[in-house]
Amino acid sequence: MNRELISRIAHAGHPIAAPLDDDAVRDLLDHSLPRGDERVLDLGCGGGEWLLRALAGRPQVRAEGVDLAESALLHAREAAQGQGVEDRLMLHRQDAADFTSPHAFDLVISVGATHAFGGLLPTLAAARKHLAPGGRVLVGDGIWEREPSEEAVEMLGDFADLATTMDRVTTEGWTPVHGHVSTRRELDDYEWSWTGSLASWALDRPADPDSAEALRAATTHREEWLRVYRDTMGFVSLVLRPTSG
Repeated sequence: MNRELISRIAHAGHPIAAPLDDDAVRDLLDHSLPRGDERVLDLGCGGGEWLLRALAGRPQVRAEGVDLAESALLHAREAAQGQGVEDRLMLHRQDAADFTSPHAFDLVISVGATHAFGGLLPTLAAARKHLAPGGRVLVGDGIWEREPSEEAVEMLGDFADLATTMDRVTTEGWTPVHGHVSTRRELDDYEWSWTGSLASWALDRPADPDSAEALRAATTHREEWLRVYRDTMGFVSLVLRPTSG
């Protein structure tokens, strides 16, 4: 059972692949798209949820997404057709770190996909290359809310606390104009949905050859969440503008 399929099933009940509820997503997009006629790029777009929500209710917005997962991009295309926005959405199947475009973007999104670039700061450096003058970046990444265990760092990456994260971002020439720190409810809702959706899929299909593996993946993820990082990991989403230039 490949990771693309596991992720697609696990996110069935929580299409935004990050610990953010609908109100937070709406608020972040409202602050990221102040005009309503922006050109938007999502680096690591997955199933295109951020782009679809950016396009909804904003008929002048145009969007592009980049991802390696063919099944996720297919889902995005089908969803765009169902919502009648396919003419304003362009999707590219390639490594987000290698993506180039002949035009710049007013908003570059990368939420929960910084691993594709090697961390938060390399993600911001990549986003800057695509940014039009006066543009914004919407980025989301993990933070440590308490001192993590070595196991948590090895599992999730070398995050920092919120204050240190902000210091690093501003030192790199970015100014935050909005932000959201995920609540405990958002964090827990995301994990319950991820593990529950995958477990339910497996239990509903006992004869499926992937059922046992899916159930093991859900169980392993739940154990890691509860025993390794639930009490230490947080998530911050930032709307950033270049400080100068």
